[in-house]
Amino acid sequence: MTEKMTRAKIKTETTEKIKVRDLRSALRRLEHMPGQLLETNVEVDPSAELSGVYRYVGAGGTVKRPTKEGPAMIFNHVKGHPGKRVAIGVLASRKRVAALLDTEPENLGKLLWKSVDHPVPPVLIKGPALCQQVVHRADEPGFDLAKLVPAPTNTPDDAGPYITLGMCYAAHPDTGASDVTIHRLCIQGKDELSIFFTPGARHIGAMAERAEELGQKLPISISIGVDPAIEIGSCFEPPTTPFGYDELAVAGALRKEPVELCNCLTVEQRAIANAEYVIEGEVLPHVRIKEDQNSHTGYAMPEFPGYTGPASENCWLIKVKAVTHREDPIMQTCIGPSEEHVSMAGIPTEASIYGMVEKAMPGKLRNVYCSSAGGGKYMAVLQFQKKTASDEGRQRQAALLAFSAFSELKHIFLVDEDVDCFDMDDVLWAMNTRFQGDRDIITIPGVRCHPLDPSNSPSYSASILDQGIACKTIFDCTVPFSQKDRFVRARFLEVDAEKWTGQREK
Repeated sequence: MTEKMTRAKIKTETTEKIKVRDLRSALRRLEHMPGQLLETNVEVDPSAELSGVYRYVGAGGTVKRPTKEGPAMIFNHVKGHPGKRVAIGVLASRKRVAALLDTEPENLGKLLWKSVDHPVPPVLIKGPALCQQVVHRADEPGFDLAKLVPAPTNTPDDAGPYITLGMCYAAHPDTGASDVTIHRLCIQGKDELSIFFTPGARHIGAMAERAEELGQKLPISISIGVDPAIEIGSCFEPPTTPFGYDELAVAGALRKEPVELCNCLTVEQRAIANAEYVIEGEVLPHVRIKEDQNSHTGYAMPEFPGYTGPASENCWLIKVKAVTHREDPIMQTCIGPSEEHVSMAGIPTEASIYGMVEKAMPGKLRNVYCSSAGGGKYMAVLQFQKKTASDEGRQRQAALLAFSAFSELKHIFLVDEDVDCFDMDDVLWAMNTRFQGDRDIITIPGVRCHPLDPSNSPSYSASILDQGIACKTIFDCTVPFSQKDRFVRARFLEVDAEKWTGQREK
């Protein structure tokens, strides 16, 4: 195969600037970044062991300690899947994401915000697609999803093998408007996948509901192992990307060229042309299944808050028609609670918040960070600059706008421009020296938030009327404008430390 990634080829590219447009080029770029990619030839079992290994190597995020933020990994020998490899943690570092999107870590939210406002729609290619170099049709003897796709089971409690980074692509039955979204997909049989739709949270769920009303099947493609720009862009939500907005156009804007699509072979849908794998199928109307019908564990898989979520009793069913893939394919996966989820969910959230506040009060919000502790969804830090006395109170207005920009936010920390919003130690320093609980906490009870937070439950508090409702809270750790002279941080002499250390400041 001409594009097979081997160490020999990688080493010949050490002086070349690699253009990232698919998973393989992303991995080649990471190979040139010290400490950012680890490859192993030790055989690994995809059933719980693979994710168990990565927990210690580089998962980070809300994964149970001990864990850490570390390199991405490639497992070259996966038990039961000869000739197939699995990549994990590609986006499990803000530094890696920035490198793969050709920007700086602190600029990621702003970059994505600009990309949403300048979309570059995808295009349909003619001729053969890389993702269709090898074709397996469901009506062929021996077809078995679990053997064709090395999907890991992340914990011993999981309902089954999960596809965690499948770019689901479908079109609305009435309008034809397309969208790409990541959903929880569990292998249920030789040609069956369950798909979990969070009520009211994803466009493809609305498409499936409309198709069901019409008594129709919903054609869908699931592209696995794609350009990281697509994975990041697919995680935007309303109101930033309203219904009818194809998030593939965000990736097009990030790359300054359109994402290339190809026609599927067995269903009336399109797929990402350079994906490693594509699963073609149809979401069936009026069919619901138990997510753990094979394992009976009662659990689904580890989710971003750090807990293993309960198995759904009402998952929709995808009838698979074909699996296509590149030669020597690389399966891409992630651990639910990891730093990878923080990157995919958090950076688009930062962009949504920044864009909303910037439109309302230009130049006041310096930056936004959705930290690891909140899984990229529950918590945001807003770095706000008060330039005049009339700016007092606007920082709290910015927090209210942030809640409307992203409904799943639960907690917001407001800090001044001299506090590094990306450094949670600095944020907590501001909380300890610029915050009083009796005057700087603003609570908004009874607001819809996220159902996966176990504290957002009537069983936790009588004030919560339904699962997924929360008391949203603002922690205003900014100095009152009239007292800014009292809160000046110690002024050190500005020097170039490289003269003494030989190391350039990062």
